[in-house]
Amino acid sequence: MLKTSVAIDSKLPWVGTTIFTVMSKLAADCGAINLSQGFPDFQADPALFEATLRAMRQGRNQYPPMAGMPELRTAIADKVEALYGARYDAEQEITVTAGATQAIFTAIAAFVRGGDEVIVFEPVYDSYVPAIETVGGTAVYAQLKFPAYKPDWNQVRSLVTPRTRMIIINSPHNPTGSVLDAGDLAALADLTRDTDILLLSDEVYEHIVFDGVRHISLASHPELAARSLVVSSFGKTYHITGWKIGYVIGAAELMSEFRKVHQFNVFTVNTPCQLGIADYMRLPSRHLGLAAFYQQKRDYFREQLKGSRFELLPCCGTYFQLARYAGISELPDLEFARWMTREAGVAVIPVSVFHHDGCDDRVVRFCFAKQETTLAAAGERLRRI
Repeated sequence: MLKTSVAIDSKLPWVGTTIFTVMSKLAADCGAINLSQGFPDFQADPALFEATLRAMRQGRNQYPPMAGMPELRTAIADKVEALYGARYDAEQEITVTAGATQAIFTAIAAFVRGGDEVIVFEPVYDSYVPAIETVGGTAVYAQLKFPAYKPDWNQVRSLVTPRTRMIIINSPHNPTGSVLDAGDLAALADLTRDTDILLLSDEVYEHIVFDGVRHISLASHPELAARSLVVSSFGKTYHITGWKIGYVIGAAELMSEFRKVHQFNVFTVNTPCQLGIADYMRLPSRHLGLAAFYQQKRDYFREQLKGSRFELLPCCGTYFQLARYAGISELPDLEFARWMTREAGVAVIPVSVFHHDGCDDRVVRFCFAKQETTLAAAGERLRRI
């Protein structure tokens, strides 16, 4: 192995390999059923592949515009208007990105400067804080407390200082499955009114909400929309996480600054896949049916865990199910997750990794975006623990 002689002053000395990579590798090494990393084990609709292949065969294989193909940006604008009653300008207010993670990093890089503070809610998805710290910002942690995982807006208000530049929200929330409601958005509007605080809203699971609950996008709230960049993901919506295509919407002035960074850290996203998705979006049922599709999987997985010693927590959205294991083990959750993978043959994610201080409520996260055969096999193993 080649060794460098260059002295390195790491910007992220505390960051190692992500827990998702670690647990997926351990699952592969042990032959365990992988319910850890959040990706489906089933194929997307062949019609999406056919639409993309048509674009390739038609010669649509060269650089697209920096902001994304007009066909896709128009399809996004139509979808957002139909769902949330807000019309975004496809030319100036929508940018196609190389997945949601790139959109989030780019938004942070565009607006957060050294010394700025960014409020995040923990358990916090693992890409937010490294992005904040890479550009010299400081993460400030609000708590979504076990077991309800709902924001305490009084606590959030107490964390706001003159250095607060941005608040990042995530709804439906990974890893907890909680969903913000109209009262939460009203509290957020009251909190940020008459400030220059920007909002970055990670809404990649926008179509995966259950039990009649409605996802309320920041795009649907005019006061919040005016100060927000809203991110979504085609990977989550159309079961194509490996395509790494998402988008961000926001007011033209905000999008102008976003694109200044976007054009130099990605520039653009591959043409035929954009065109394939644009064609596929012409049938709204393909995203509107996602809630029922995943609710069936959630309910099936929860049924599989009946008779086990896991305590299932509520799951209002996403394709993740949290469970307490206090009736099984007193191990810390990271050790328990490793034990589960090696000994029980099912890989999970320990929720403490989503806390900066390692807060451990003895809770693990299962991904149920799997075929029923996978979930049934996992259920059989989990009931034996």
